Amino acid sequence: MGQRLAGKVALISGGASGLGEAQAILYAQEGACVMIGDLQEELGASVVEKIIAAGGQAAFTRLDVTDLASWHAAVSLTVATFGKLTNLVNNAGIFHPGGVQTETTAGWDRMVAINQTGVFYGMKAAAPELLKAGNAAIVNISSLYGLIGSPDAISYHASKAAVRVMGKGAALEFAKQGIRVNTIFPGQIRTPILGDITPEQDAAIKASIPMGLVGDPMDIANGSLFLASDEARYITGAELWIDGGWYAGC
Repeated sequence: MGQRLAGKVALISGGASGLGEAQAILYAQEGACVMIGDLQEELGASVVEKIIAAGGQAAFTRLDVTDLASWHAAVSLTVATFGKLTNLVNNAGIFHPGGVQTETTAGWDRMVAINQTGVFYGMKAAAPELLKAGNAAIVNISSLYGLIGSPDAISYHASKAAVRVMGKGAALEFAKQGIRVNTIFPGQIRTPILGDITPEQDAAIKASIPMGLVGDPMDIANGSLFLASDEARYITGAELWIDGGWYAGC
């Protein structure tokens, strides 16, 4: 186990699977105490077991990112369990297709509630404890679709683009107060959100990526680890694209 996050305590939303699970495992490997916040209780417990079995420290809390009270409870439990909160990872997110004519108001509201409002609530609830701890960091997970458009994901684009500018605003708000805020923009990554795809779809995705590869959750976790660590002490309001070169061609 490394020590790049020694002494850190991280709350990771959506930490029970996909990108969140990878970040939780890597953070713990590097010395952080990790609180996994998610609605998937069985999966969350499984991730905690993996971390503890490997010698790390972790716990689980049920977290509904669309509920500010749930966020406050998660922050309080993190501090009660580990003594402080130094890092927040706003990772929870969903995706469903739908363009201007096909997206429903219910679909729009749910996407924005989880992907956008959930990030605001996370920062709002965590800020007092992060300020108290000092030398703190927030990593927000957006998407390449927060930077570029497509014809069939209007609410996803809106929510993830909002995360981009919210991160910049928060970075400036907290720049002199001891909290760094940075944003990661994943490209195509093999996670449950990608869903079941055919070999033909897989080939088409790879063909659109300059490196010709679909990313792994640990690719995102490695970038998140750097931004969460003191190695990134002079970085705030930054954008990290982890996408196999996709955005370079846009």
